[in-house]
Amino acid sequence: MPKINYQNLEKKLKFEKKNCWEIWNEEEKKKVFAFAEKYKGFLNEAKTEREAVQAGIKIVKKNGFKNLAECKSLKAGDKVYAVNHDKNLALAVMGKKPLSAGFKMIMSHIDSPRLDLKVKPLYEDESLAFFKTHYYGGIKKYHWPTIPLSLHGVVVLSNGKKVDINIGDDESDPIFMITDLLPHLAKAQMKKTLDEAIMGEELNILVGSIPVKDEKVKEKVKLAILEYLNNKYGIIEEDFFSAEIQAVPASKARDIGFDRSLIAAYGQDDRVCAFPSLAAILEAKPAERTQICFWVDREEIGSEGITGAQSIFLESFTVELLEKLKQPSNLKNVYRVFNNSRAFSSDVTAAFDPDYKDVHDPRNCAKMGYGVAFEKYTGHRGKSVTSEASAEYVQEIRKIMNDNKIIWQTSNLGKVDEGGGGTIAMYMAKRGIEIIDIGVALFNMHAPMEISSKADIYCAYLAYKAFYK
Repeated sequence: MPKINYQNLEKKLKFEKKNCWEIWNEEEKKKVFAFAEKYKGFLNEAKTEREAVQAGIKIVKKNGFKNLAECKSLKAGDKVYAVNHDKNLALAVMGKKPLSAGFKMIMSHIDSPRLDLKVKPLYEDESLAFFKTHYYGGIKKYHWPTIPLSLHGVVVLSNGKKVDINIGDDESDPIFMITDLLPHLAKAQMKKTLDEAIMGEELNILVGSIPVKDEKVKEKVKLAILEYLNNKYGIIEEDFFSAEIQAVPASKARDIGFDRSLIAAYGQDDRVCAFPSLAAILEAKPAERTQICFWVDREEIGSEGITGAQSIFLESFTVELLEKLKQPSNLKNVYRVFNNSRAFSSDVTAAFDPDYKDVHDPRNCAKMGYGVAFEKYTGHRGKSVTSEASAEYVQEIRKIMNDNKIIWQTSNLGKVDEGGGGTIAMYMAKRGIEIIDIGVALFNMHAPMEISSKADIYCAYLAYKAFYK
């Protein structure tokens, strides 16, 4: 009986995660760093979902995509985009087969945890002016005091004019801030749990302190702020009711480490997946099936509303494509399209953090710098509130990755009883679309500054390209 070489057998049978930096040559690393610079530029321009859509439209127009609403008909090879309420962006490269054969779609969300201004935010207390906020998404509230904040959004005036707000990111702009107690007076505060040390109603943003000079005015500082806003933007206090203004970190995307291998930035959940999916479809050549890149809003609060993944924008977009392809667009055919389609829910996952080993399952979690991360299922304890990719679909995607030599890894969101999380995958699965979560692992997820690996971002881009073709 021949002697077995168990080292060779181990290589053949075991699945080992691979560190990208140990595999790539210098030429490949240059591509990684070049791609990261483009990504950082996008992050600096797109701090809200509206800004992400605006930045995306600007990019796709330069790359030959046309507004679907302006197209009378479509044919194979046409590149189109559609926008929904300035917060969703859908892109398509039309395929050679009828759309009823299904599409290949990569869907990402472009909203991120933040602070929204309340509908009547401006008030004065002790000769100081503040904005009241309501936090959006799953944040750790103690992260937000004492960091520089910028204000982004829109105000729709009573006459219907839309005013864009973007204050705090330019070096010449003022910034805004939430105050915190000095340690000398924080004895009681520091005995509270992290969840209770800072409460939601205490996340009030300091916006000014100089009063108007009129003794008969009761709230002099508040009026001074209103005067400034009216002079600069035409805003009166009532206009805040028809406004969407968000407070986000006033910081730019920066490299981390002596080797500059990591990126720190706000909003990487989930623009770290949205940008590679956009870059991938820009390079997509007409294929047998139509290729779709779809950006949605409101994932961080359950994907509800007219711009979330639970909305019917995907159905509307599909109907319009069918109509302009001169193909049947009834509901039966729409769901035939979905049933024959394949998709990625391109969302982030948790990277294994050696400082917090106790909450991770090291055998199953993603590691920073080890490639794009596949998550077969998400959800909470007992696999609740999730979709799970079928064995057949997982094998199909494995083959695509391996055939194209993409560095990939498996992942999950922590130990079974520690918590968990959901993505948009389940809403696509309800429509009959085969889908799996595949994206980038992060440190500091949902914090004001999240950390990603340039290697993983580039692997996501390569994976999305391979999926499309």
